Amino acid sequence: MNETDEQFMRIAIERAAAAIEFDEVPIGACLVDENGEVVAASFNRTITDCDPTAHAEILALREAAKKIGNYRLTDTTLYTTIEPCVMCAGALVNARVKRLVYGAADERFGAVETLFRLCDNDSLNHRLEITSGVLAAECRKLMQDFFKVKRN
Repeated sequence: MNETDEQFMRIAIERAAAAIEFDEVPIGACLVDENGEVVAASFNRTITDCDPTAHAEILALREAAKKIGNYRLTDTTLYTTIEPCVMCAGALVNARVKRLVYGAADERFGAVETLFRLCDNDSLNHRLEITSGVLAAECRKLMQDFFKVKRN
């Protein structure tokens, strides 16, 4: 973890916090190019968009691909507050994202390191560099606080 990773993770955390205003699960993501420019940033919108695929990571990938004009997002880094699920991890591999940085592990759905190793699996034609645990406590707290309110 470095200062740059923390800087971009804070953007993902800001997006995650914005999701709460829409009563969405607070997961945020931002995609950064090789020059350190944020190409796209988003938060979960599954409820708002009535779309089960509208996870923060997927939305950031879609926005970036449109801006860049290519579905291959090589030489980019995706920052996300929570370890990606199977769908999002697969999309990162298919988009050829170079690096993934995530905050907190997802014990129930994590498909990068916790339950599966989709992003660096030797069987796949593309593997990502993975950095985990960046601002994990803050990322985890956003989720815990959100669900604590939901349960009460």
